[in-house]
Amino acid sequence: MGSRREQILAAAAELFARHGFHGVGIDEIGAAVGVSGPALYRHFRSKDAMLGEMLTSISEVLLTGGLERRERTEDPAKLLSELVAFQVDFALDNPALITVQERNLGNLTEPDRRKVRALQRRYVEVWVQAIHDSTPGVDEPTARAAAHAAFGLINSTPHSRYLGRDGMATVLKDMAIGALSSASGEAKSDGDSSAT
Repeated sequence: MGSRREQILAAAAELFARHGFHGVGIDEIGAAVGVSGPALYRHFRSKDAMLGEMLTSISEVLLTGGLERRERTEDPAKLLSELVAFQVDFALDNPALITVQERNLGNLTEPDRRKVRALQRRYVEVWVQAIHDSTPGVDEPTARAAAHAAFGLINSTPHSRYLGRDGMATVLKDMAIGALSSASGEAKSDGDSSAT
């Protein structure tokens, strides 16, 4: 049953990414997995519930992956590199989910939105701490801004897959690490300009 649910969620993610949440009916999702639309109600109570589980599970996977890497990696620079590689791999392997997350957070029910936001905040905090610890002189607001900027860069992959999978991964990892390592320079130049 779990694998059938995953199959349904994967099909729904592809359709939501292509046509938008409101542009997809339950019958289309059913057809994509070879059943009638109403048969999906054996697995999910509604299309809203599908979206809620989809976005919650993305957030749980990312948070779990981030926490596992933090737990096993003592060197802050290595941790940041591992977080970047993890996010890049997730984005490249799940472009439909990245698109759905980007476009459909506002379509979640309020309880699901609160849950997803709470998970996302915890994941961001793993990154903020890693950036702060690995980048000399960076303050917390700059680390937070840098984390969100890195997510924007990495998660743009559904719109920019011009290279093969490995080539795109290399470009994204190098760009993200380069951008994050420049955060301390930005923090210093901002500090210098405000002091004059």
